[in-house]
Amino acid sequence: MAEGFGDSSKIHSEKRKIMLLPLSQIPELSPNRQAFSFIHEFISRSEQLNVKVDRINGATVIDCGVHVRGGLEAGILFSKVCLGGLARVKLCWSDFRGLKFPGVEVFTDHPIRACMASQYAGWPIKSGKYLFMGSGPACAIVHRGSLFKMLGYQDHSEIAILCLESNRLPHGDVIEQIAESCGCETKNLYILVAPTTSLVGTVQVAARALETGLFKLRRIGYDLGKIISGGAVCPVSPVASSTLNGLGRTNDAISYGSTVHYHIHDDDETLAQVVQQVPSCAAPEYGRTYLEIDKSHDNFFNLSPDQFNPAEVWLSNLDSGNSFRAGEIRPDILARSFGLKS
Repeated sequence: MAEGFGDSSKIHSEKRKIMLLPLSQIPELSPNRQAFSFIHEFISRSEQLNVKVDRINGATVIDCGVHVRGGLEAGILFSKVCLGGLARVKLCWSDFRGLKFPGVEVFTDHPIRACMASQYAGWPIKSGKYLFMGSGPACAIVHRGSLFKMLGYQDHSEIAILCLESNRLPHGDVIEQIAESCGCETKNLYILVAPTTSLVGTVQVAARALETGLFKLRRIGYDLGKIISGGAVCPVSPVASSTLNGLGRTNDAISYGSTVHYHIHDDDETLAQVVQQVPSCAAPEYGRTYLEIDKSHDNFFNLSPDQFNPAEVWLSNLDSGNSFRAGEIRPDILARSFGLKS
């Protein structure tokens, strides 16, 4: 049930819709340009970060866990790149309703550009029978799909940076396909790769909790232009032994362990209704781990998009000063999913 609090005597400012200018008009908000400094860090600190830098068909490919160990610090750097350099990301110890576990915090004053225009994994890249799902700054260059039609802008950059969640490195044909789509030379293409079953993979998925909440808000038809800033914390699940287990654990971490918080310009009545629709407790199969759900479906990827939600949601109204909360952290389900032994 939503909870509201705040000083109702505060002056209500005029509700306004936040309009996004094209990224090309705001160079300092270009995700590809802002994330490029982190690429330099990956390259200059590759040994320390336990990653490997390769050149494949002229492109720079950074292996963050396919043939190397990677690590927690590389996972944070990967997440910063994926968010287009427009968010603060750090590791923390957190108490998830009695379950003390490592977590990832993400805060941004540019949630739509960082999470939806860059981090959102909405670019399917096919290579024969194999499918790479692309996310990261390059998606804002390609600007495919209904999301970018809604956002109404794209990034214009000669440098393209793409993040892949995969257990294999892209070969030459895939690289040529990506470069062509981005309209850049392969020498200006940078690709980061991390499997779900790696430290980098588990960290970067945990850093997607804020994006997951925005994804759900968009699905219920909420105007994302009203959202000014946001933050999230999510547990980093233990690395799983298989891709399917990894997909289950990392998504359980978001659905049963994450808290997201958005600052919004809107009216209290709308926010009180909206907040109830966003958390995982509103999902059709709430209470089951993703592996338990998968057993009753043909394929993990056939699950309803409505199943992917953050656990706890806060909406703070910048106009009224009131805040609304719904959902809860479920340490019991997290323990079951993470394979915790007492």
